[in-house]
Amino acid sequence: MRHPKVLTSVLTATLGLGLAASLGTAPAVAVGTAPHGNAAVAYAGSAEEAKANQAFFDAVVKSVAKKRAATPGAAAVTVVYSAANAPSFRTQIARSAQIWNSSVANVRLVEGSNPDFAYYEGNDSRGSYASTDGHGSGYIFLDYRQNQQYNSTRVTAHETGHVLGLPDHYSGPCSELMSGGGPGTSCQNAQPNAQERSRVDQLWRYGLASAFKS
Repeated sequence: MRHPKVLTSVLTATLGLGLAASLGTAPAVAVGTAPHGNAAVAYAGSAEEAKANQAFFDAVVKSVAKKRAATPGAAAVTVVYSAANAPSFRTQIARSAQIWNSSVANVRLVEGSNPDFAYYEGNDSRGSYASTDGHGSGYIFLDYRQNQQYNSTRVTAHETGHVLGLPDHYSGPCSELMSGGGPGTSCQNAQPNAQERSRVDQLWRYGLASAFKS
C-alpha cells in the first residue's frame, strides 16, 4: 500500500498518545533505526482530538460498510488492516488484533488486501497517533521512541482502539487501555477493560447500521 499523500483541502484528523491535530498532513517521518533517548513523549488530550477520534471511526466504518453490503449476514463486522509499512511492529500489531478480537464480539480485525486502514512506523515528535483524510482512508502511525519508553503492545492496542471508536482518557488508571500514557511508563496493561469492550461492541452494532443508512 502506498504512503498516504498530503491532502491540501482536507482536515487530517490526528489523535493518539501524544499529538496535536494538523491540517492536511501525512506522517512526515523517515522510517529507520529507532532513536535513543530517555525523555518521555508528552501526552495531552483536547476537544479537537475527541472530534478527530470520531472522524477516524466514521471513516473506517464507512469503508467497512461498502464491503459489508456484499455479505450482510455475517455475524461480526470485519475491519481489514495492512501492517506492510510497519515491519518493526508486526508482532505488536498482531498481538493488538488478537487482544481486541478476543475482547469483543461485533467486530474483528484481520490483516489483508484492500485494507480499511494501515499501520506506519517512523520518528515523530508527536508520538504515535491515528489519522484519517475523512474519506475512508486512514492509518495508525507508530513512533519509535514512544514504543521504546512505553509498553509497545499497549501503545499499539491503544491506537487501534481509536479505529474501533474509543476516545483518549488520559486521566484514567492503568487498567483502562485508553488512558494511554497517562499512568506513566510503568503501566504494562494492554487489555481493554469491561467498559471499553462494551462500548466497542455497542458502536459496531449500531454504528455500522447508521453507516448503511447514510
